[in-house]
Amino acid sequence: MTAKVIDFDVKGDDRGSLIALERGYNVPFDVKRVYYIFDTKEGVRRGAHAHRNLKQLAVCVKGSCRFLLDDGEQKRRVALDSPDKGLYLEGLIWREMYDFSPDCVLMVLADAFYDEKDYIREYDLFLQTVKKA
Repeated sequence: MTAKVIDFDVKGDDRGSLIALERGYNVPFDVKRVYYIFDTKEGVRRGAHAHRNLKQLAVCVKGSCRFLLDDGEQKRRVALDSPDKGLYLEGLIWREMYDFSPDCVLMVLADAFYDEKDYIREYDLFLQTVKKA
């Protein structure tokens, strides 16, 4: 499974903290798109899809949430609960985000523009695609 947590360097002083996201340093791809999820209602799950080719880096810039990751063979749960960690996802990984804190802001950097053809939104089709890969 090509999913890993990346620890970011925190810079700061008595005024506060700062994290820089930089291509080739802590972002392993060229960023083409950035979006963020916020005001997620209690009990709501987001995601429930996979991507064929997209690379992403997810960061909870505020609050926390959890990910369920599935590569068709194994499942893994990851908690993002600090802005100094990012979850890097690449390849065929089914992902679901859940357990959002009320103040959660989940920012996602992607290596490509939105392309509906890159999405796999049915779990059975995802499993078939993984077997063919």
